[in-house]
Amino acid sequence: MPTDPPTDPTWAELAVTPHAPLRAWAAERLFRHAVADLPVTVWLPGGRCLGAGGPVLQLVRPRAFFHRLGADAKIGFGEAYLAGDWTADDLPGVLTPFARRMAVLVPRPLQLLRRWVDLPRPEGERNTVRGARRNIHRHYDLSNELFAEFLDETMTYSCASFAGDGDDLATAQRRKIDEMLDLARVGPGTDLLEIGTGWGELALRAARRGARVTTLTLSEQQRALAAKRMAEEGVADRVEVVLCDYREARGHYDAIVSVEMIEAVGAEYWPDYFATLDRLLEPGGRVALQAITMPHDRLLATRDSHTWIHKYVFPGGQLLSVPAVEQALRDHTTLRVRQRHALGADYARTLSRWRSRFLAAWPAVAALGFDTTFRRMWEFYLAYCEAGFRAGYLDVHQFALDRAK
Repeated sequence: MPTDPPTDPTWAELAVTPHAPLRAWAAERLFRHAVADLPVTVWLPGGRCLGAGGPVLQLVRPRAFFHRLGADAKIGFGEAYLAGDWTADDLPGVLTPFARRMAVLVPRPLQLLRRWVDLPRPEGERNTVRGARRNIHRHYDLSNELFAEFLDETMTYSCASFAGDGDDLATAQRRKIDEMLDLARVGPGTDLLEIGTGWGELALRAARRGARVTTLTLSEQQRALAAKRMAEEGVADRVEVVLCDYREARGHYDAIVSVEMIEAVGAEYWPDYFATLDRLLEPGGRVALQAITMPHDRLLATRDSHTWIHKYVFPGGQLLSVPAVEQALRDHTTLRVRQRHALGADYARTLSRWRSRFLAAWPAVAALGFDTTFRRMWEFYLAYCEAGFRAGYLDVHQFALDRAK
């Protein structure tokens, strides 16, 4: 069953909290300026229209919408969608032009005010050992059944690797996993550490190659299902699924694989994460790391911001940039990047498939106890991320790391 959803603001109603009219007025002026030449069409009640033409964003309750933007634009825009203040028939299509202009939606002179208007990240979402468990629980322990409704049969919750238009999602996910295992040179007899189990498909495929696998997770529900899958597939003797923080891991391994787990580490703990890879890797070993990335200048500008995605989906999350990965390796490890491959376009396709499957499965999801506000939250989250990859604002990289020569 789902865990209790957030209670601030009221989840069922998302009532508008009164804010200074001046902030709502300023938000409206900035919004009108931002969309004036944006390739979208913004419909207001009464037939008025903004934008340069394109996918339609319909403002249902403009007053509530601008009050939310005035309170905090980074959270208010998505929160207004949850509340039904605006809607769109093609949600990724509407969000993609905004993502392409992300760096300049607010005029540069006003960006200097960021430090005074941006809300800081909550202290309770720091990724301490205890905090990381709490943050992971809020997303990954929602319900195994929920994730099963929109993921493919492999239960893989990361970017797939498509070879052609004919690929189904499961085939593309297995290809991605094999690419990562190949990057880490996993084969018969390899002692492999996986940081971030998911629901176990990578550990399962590594075991079938003849590897001995230790896989770490902080999600109790993921651990239970992954262990069950190992037993059912007859590889439980070669795979140990451990409820363990990466900082508490011990031993030495020929290979380490971590797929889209580092986004949950947080910038404060990047040195600990990369030092852990260095500490646990045997001489001559290899690390395969898959990480969602963003432009470095945007990382520097936004790394302390509290956003909609933090509040509603990934508390404590933080994306990296390629330079941030390289800098952390230089400063805290003896490891260096030996190979790097980008597959951001594949993530847009992956997210599109997930969103379509989620919406088609909504009756079954609702039967699990999730309400219509949750549906709008999840739809916005998947479309928001898809738009980021479609626009090129986000990317995802596969890195092969080994010892500096």
